[in-house]
Amino acid sequence: MHKIAFQFGSFTITWYGILVASGFLAGLWNASRRAVSVGIAAEQVLDLGPWLVIGGILGARILYVLSYWKDYFSHQPFWEMFMVQHGGLVYYGGLIGAVLAGSIYVRHKRLPYWKTTDLLAPSIALGHAFGRVGCLMNGCCYGRPTTLPWAIHFPLDHETAGVGVHPTEIYSALANLGLYVVLAWLFRRKKYDGWIFALYLVAYSVLRGWIEMYRGDYTTYYLGGHFTPAQLVSMAVFVAGVGLLYWLPRAQHPPAKHERAS
Repeated sequence: MHKIAFQFGSFTITWYGILVASGFLAGLWNASRRAVSVGIAAEQVLDLGPWLVIGGILGARILYVLSYWKDYFSHQPFWEMFMVQHGGLVYYGGLIGAVLAGSIYVRHKRLPYWKTTDLLAPSIALGHAFGRVGCLMNGCCYGRPTTLPWAIHFPLDHETAGVGVHPTEIYSALANLGLYVVLAWLFRRKKYDGWIFALYLVAYSVLRGWIEMYRGDYTTYYLGGHFTPAQLVSMAVFVAGVGLLYWLPRAQHPPAKHERAS
């Protein structure tokens, strides 16, 4: 854990910010390279970047504030809600915000919607892997106490008080990196438009739900104290992904009349 990368007087640059920005740039560049194979100009994907940044940050921060309003923000100064540099971004909120903002851009530019989601999906996982390393450097999203040999120990002044905990940030980074590799490989073999994005939703929600079992930084649980907020969102995302896997091929390739009659 080492939060500060550089400091110039009162101006501080954190490793969290550097790694999140690096993940976004790496993912966007990766998507722009992939776009050419489906007939979309790389410049159009790069132009999508600012929309994804604004939507992602707004969505991630809004969901974080809502999730921790009672435990933290309700008794903090009003402007603390806007102090993103202190950490505090919820990934699912960022995903929802980026999808909404990106959808506006895609519709405005009349790009093929599901083709665009497919070329972005592997890059989302790639960028997320960088972001989770940023979480490790920031000391957030930490795991439950454990005596496993790969437990990590944060400084004594950290919330964990130096006790060995699951390296959930590393679990997530590795899971996202593996997901990127699989989705990038499947992209060249996809069955229909939207398939890669739908697979991302299903696979990520399952991986996230599993990793959440080892998280130790939550103070609020739901449904009898058994589920984290992210696990509840993962359930909804899983259903959405399965729904897309069912609906997309039927919407794009409806059965012929004689097939429906039979």
